[in-house]
Amino acid sequence: MEVCFLRGVLFVVLTARTLADDGQATFASELLSKPAQKLSKYGWYANVRLQRFQIPEETAIARWLFSVKKGHNFNCGQHNVTIHLRWGAPPVINPTGSVFPNATLWSPSLSLSLPVTSQSSTTFNLSDPAPGDWFVAAHLPEHDGRIEQKGFPSCSYFFQPQLSIRRAVDTPVLQPGTFLTQITAPDTPARLKLYVPEFASSVSISVTDCLSGEAAEIQNCSLLLRLGSASLQQGPVTVNCSGTSCFASLSNSPWDAWLHVAVESGQVNRTVTFTVVSNYTVGCKPESVGLKADDDIAVLRGSGSSSNSSSAGNGSVNSDAVAFSNASAAPITPPPASACVSSVPVLYEELDVLSLRFTPVGGPNVSIADARPTLLTYPLHAHASGGTLNLQLTLNSTNATMGNSSTVVACFSPWAPVLELNHSQPCRTALFGGYSVGVNVSVPKAVIRLPFPQSTTWYLTLQLTCNGSNCGNTSVVSVVPEVFISACVEDCGPYGECRLLRSYSYLYAACVCSAGWKGWGCTDDSAAQSYLRQVAATLLLTLSNLFFLPAIVVAVRRFYITEASVYLFTMFFSTFYHACDQPGVAVMCIMDYDALQYCDFLGSICAIWVTILCMARVRHTIKYTLFMLGALLIAMSMQLDRKGLWNLLGPILCAILFMVITWVYRGVRRRHCYPPSWQRWVFFLIPGALCALVGVCLYIFAETEDNYYYTHSLWHILVASCVVFLLPPKEKSAEELGWSRGFSWSWSWSPRVWGKLEEF
Repeated sequence: MEVCFLRGVLFVVLTARTLADDGQATFASELLSKPAQKLSKYGWYANVRLQRFQIPEETAIARWLFSVKKGHNFNCGQHNVTIHLRWGAPPVINPTGSVFPNATLWSPSLSLSLPVTSQSSTTFNLSDPAPGDWFVAAHLPEHDGRIEQKGFPSCSYFFQPQLSIRRAVDTPVLQPGTFLTQITAPDTPARLKLYVPEFASSVSISVTDCLSGEAAEIQNCSLLLRLGSASLQQGPVTVNCSGTSCFASLSNSPWDAWLHVAVESGQVNRTVTFTVVSNYTVGCKPESVGLKADDDIAVLRGSGSSSNSSSAGNGSVNSDAVAFSNASAAPITPPPASACVSSVPVLYEELDVLSLRFTPVGGPNVSIADARPTLLTYPLHAHASGGTLNLQLTLNSTNATMGNSSTVVACFSPWAPVLELNHSQPCRTALFGGYSVGVNVSVPKAVIRLPFPQSTTWYLTLQLTCNGSNCGNTSVVSVVPEVFISACVEDCGPYGECRLLRSYSYLYAACVCSAGWKGWGCTDDSAAQSYLRQVAATLLLTLSNLFFLPAIVVAVRRFYITEASVYLFTMFFSTFYHACDQPGVAVMCIMDYDALQYCDFLGSICAIWVTILCMARVRHTIKYTLFMLGALLIAMSMQLDRKGLWNLLGPILCAILFMVITWVYRGVRRRHCYPPSWQRWVFFLIPGALCALVGVCLYIFAETEDNYYYTHSLWHILVASCVVFLLPPKEKSAEELGWSRGFSWSWSWSPRVWGKLEEF
């Protein structure tokens, strides 16, 4: 299931009167709850906990309850949890204040700050919310850079959002030209809705025959008229009415959508009766250019059989290539003179996850005239809102003969197009803002990038404008509009990686940056590491593993060949793992990164395991059996969770416990401390134990993202040094060690075997 939630539909009849009695609506309530999620400090967008809520049509009130609870009882101080709320797409946030990539436009979402000590909660109410998907994102303050080991106790906070909505079940519908009588009160506004069809240029609402409860107030019954829904970025249009009539009009209202209308009474404790009527006008309907309706399927099939080798997208990709090649050399043809808007059909291609492409079916070149605008439509579904919407407008200089005073103006807007383009007309509709660009001879290319675009229909309006009233000989030019969805902005550049993220069934993408680069597209170099520092970090982390060479030499000289091979394995894979793990450009990978990481973690723990067991000085049979059993168990635990803290401490503690038991047993039998030599304790065991203890403390407590390259290098040096100190001397005979004869190199039974072999 998409969510584990408690959803109860509680139909609560708020009034006993029905629509047939007085025109008032009946309301119902719905409760939605999301599971609690552990919060993280913000480093990049994957640290954000994203939740999606669906608000139905005709919702009157939405109330969110945000709860944060601390996971542990020890004192963690006070932290502020930041909560972001946005309609239509995930919120675009910038807690670090980094610089966005060029031509990347975004609008800040609603942000709430919730101080948390042990448990806190806050509510947020929104009247007449816009229907559709609402996204809630929460995170802790910016990451301080400290590397926390998995499994080590730390402060944890859990965030749980809940939503309660109150929606109208039977909202009256305003039919165009039909008068409807309604009643409103201060605490009970009249709610209505009307449908705005496609190509509607304006919508008007008229309120007449306003009557108040008192005769003296007949001529002045105050009303508040609201058109549209609240989307946080843009609120409804509000008109204050006085007298007995009121009028409101919207230009460029959303197409193919329901428009919500609310009428409130401004008089205390008095009801107001009024009559309302709506209407809309259609300024013009476009005449399509390019394909005819009967030709769509034929062109989409096109030459699908001529090229079956394409591996990207679906079958329509091949037909696009043919359509483009046939249309690229065609001369520029102006649209029909009778058309007020030229509509260009667009082909929708789904190439991959968060990878979509929109192309004009008649070819990449689109003819733009000065007499009328050209309209292209781009439907954007909900599953594509987790990527980046890109618009690239290029002037075709080979076919265009523009002067310096001519400019192709473009307006890219959601929900409804802007059909009147000039230098004084803003690129915005009645309820939503748009994005304006322009190309000319001086600037032949313009780019717009919109991270996390709203899931709706986007409209691109293009028109040729000139400084004078007449463009002269240049009445039609050609441009190439490219609109596509990509997962990240320019694939996060050379210092970032685009990652696909998931919140239940919803997919979205974000950049994770490296080498000190930051920002939405990893283009902010304010804290970037220099090339020399990257090389220095690589050399420190790799060459510090050469300190295992003394340990290998000591192990070989003392005939610990198995232990020496483990140290050699650890040194080799740790060196090349850190050469591959570097965040910048100084990187070298000899095999898959995951394989190198696995071998590095496995070798490191096995090296500690065999060293401590070697110090126990047990029989060879027992020692090598424990070597093999421990290596198998460590390999299994590394596969389950190689970064867990107890996967490191568990084998170490078990080996130390076994070593202590053998030393105590040997000391009890000999009736004096083991090892018996004070020089062994002072010059070898105590320094080795101190090296190991300091190394473990550095690894667990001191590592941060800034000092990682030298603290982790010091960890390599300390671990390798402690092996040199802790490896016991060359093994002597079992009698000298006080143990009974174990595995022996004397072949006392060999004569019988050789006798049989000789007989054979």
